[in-house]
Amino acid sequence: MIAVALATLCAVVYGTADFFGGLATRRSRVMAVVVLSQGAGLALVVALMPLLPGVPTAPALAWGMAAGVSGAAGLVLFYRALATGVMSVVAPTTATTSAALPVLYGLATGERPEPTALGGVALALVAVLLVSRDSSRSASEGGYGPLLTSLAAGAGFGGFFVLLAQAPEEAGMWPLFGARLSSIGLIALLALATGRTLRPGTGALRIILAAGILDMVANVLFMLAQQRGMLSLVGVLVSLYPASTLVLARYVLKERLNVVQMTGIGFTLAAVALIAAG
Repeated sequence: MIAVALATLCAVVYGTADFFGGLATRRSRVMAVVVLSQGAGLALVVALMPLLPGVPTAPALAWGMAAGVSGAAGLVLFYRALATGVMSVVAPTTATTSAALPVLYGLATGERPEPTALGGVALALVAVLLVSRDSSRSASEGGYGPLLTSLAAGAGFGGFFVLLAQAPEEAGMWPLFGARLSSIGLIALLALATGRTLRPGTGALRIILAAGILDMVANVLFMLAQQRGMLSLVGVLVSLYPASTLVLARYVLKERLNVVQMTGIGFTLAAVALIAAG
């Protein structure tokens, strides 16, 4: 039950971080938002280390750095897919793939959730698909290229969770430290190679820092959740984060949600209840 509560809170915080990140990208270049927000997250994890101490072993840092590379690759591929495809295909494909990978890995490595919890997992995967839908453009546009890129992006995001879960429990926050170092380095090198600016836009810095801090808080919650529960359940709960982003967009930005997305939010609540009951 503690793992379910932590994973659900993690999804809410992840969704809030994405909401702030979306606001920041309206005022700054994407690369600047990613690097600066992840820098803020790195500073936070360093500050948290005395409160959540751990052992900085080579395996802990290696798993963390591998997770960081996977997450950064997923992010680059996700933006690539958005640039060449349409949101109505890219978002649900990426989100569902990232949710399914931890589930498949957990089941393959011997995790056996209760039937009620497995029903919640199935409902959660449907919920992720629904809340990520955007009916503003035709899903038939873009061809297979963006679809394949979206699948790869989802694998990168899902791989982040799977790889991070491999770090020893006694490592504390050191895997997150390694993840941030590798992801910042990779994205910064990509920005330099492509000539992208890392300077934030006017008035965007505070929003970027908020996004980065919230993202790291969510990462910490994920670490705590997966140490106390099955990855197959924690991973899919965490992947419900688009629901909180949609709710914030609805009530803060007054954006309208379509019927499919509203149904997905309802499925999200039902999925959490089923997984908690299992």
